[in-house]
Amino acid sequence: MAFPERFSNLPDYAFPRLRKLLDAHAPGGPVIAMTIGEPTHPMPDFVGPILAANLSGFGVYPPNDGTPELLAAISGWIGRRYGVTVAAERLMVLNGTREGLFNACVALSPETKRGQKPVVLMPNPFYQVYAVAALTVGAEPVYVNATAANGFLPDYASLPAEVLDRVTVAYICSPANPQGAVAGRDYWANLLALAEKHDFTVFADECYSEIWRSAPPPGVLEVAAATGADPERVFSFHSLSKRSNLPGLRSGFVAGGAQGMAQIRKLRSFAGAPLPLPIQRVSEAAWADEAHVEASRALYQQKFAIAAEVFGGLQGFDLPEGGFFLWLPVEDGEAAALKLWQETGVRVLPGAYLSRNTAAGNPGKGYVRVALVAPKEEMQRGLITLRDCLY
Repeated sequence: MAFPERFSNLPDYAFPRLRKLLDAHAPGGPVIAMTIGEPTHPMPDFVGPILAANLSGFGVYPPNDGTPELLAAISGWIGRRYGVTVAAERLMVLNGTREGLFNACVALSPETKRGQKPVVLMPNPFYQVYAVAALTVGAEPVYVNATAANGFLPDYASLPAEVLDRVTVAYICSPANPQGAVAGRDYWANLLALAEKHDFTVFADECYSEIWRSAPPPGVLEVAAATGADPERVFSFHSLSKRSNLPGLRSGFVAGGAQGMAQIRKLRSFAGAPLPLPIQRVSEAAWADEAHVEASRALYQQKFAIAAEVFGGLQGFDLPEGGFFLWLPVEDGEAAALKLWQETGVRVLPGAYLSRNTAAGNPGKGYVRVALVAPKEEMQRGLITLRDCLY
């Protein structure tokens, strides 16, 4: 059976590629996995009791857009975090942000723009769902390199006007995966102004927003409100996976303009997978509670301090402002990951597996991504082993 032509150039996903690179070789020491961004900090202690109390909810079809209580909890969190009021009709619960980042593009990116093939912008490196969403809607994905030279945030304004005029959707991740760069207020305001000028929609992937080192990252919703941006140009995606250490819950939300949200909800009613009711009940409690988030953030901040101590003085090393990855410079990411595995058993991800080749090169080629999710002592041991092997 033929794979659809629009997907024919998709590389293997990052982790199957990593297994092909490493698994034919024996590890050179005790295995320390630092590849996947799967939080391992303790789950909130209310998860089990709420699930147990709501088991009967698995016997009914859940509300497609989210329970009124969950939408109210999300709206309340947005108000506390960003100082913005977002009504329930401007929200929808997601089965993980990946579902939302994909389906929102399907719902909001038209087949043509000004009689031409549309363009979907994304940073390079990037979360891989952005690319497959663009290809699904028949758009041209345009990868804009996010490098040290531009603060690891894509400079969309540098693109030619004829490209920007074809853009329907621009993805941006802040804090960025993998580099941890944070979009400041000016960056968001300039991007929203660019979207207004060239008539496109901003999809802000903010799932790492609650993991920060020194200050809470500003959010696109608060900047949009402060600058008077059209709400229909801004869609923000959040998740409990990183914020609440609940990646298996597959619970998040999207917030945006009421008209666009109606289109996203309509598509979801045909093709989506709503969250089971017991999971929605857990999510209500998670968005309403900050104590577990603060405790987890404190652990990450301790890990940042350990990383700074281990790599202090390393040329090209900078602590991320947010997220939980290190983006470490090496000569060649694939060669470094293989060497590290064969000689020490530490497992990291080549940066090129998160990027695409462009005319300016592959911006991930000279990096490895290291996840700071393991327990502190194991993480510290892995970082020291990595440093001694590669630097």
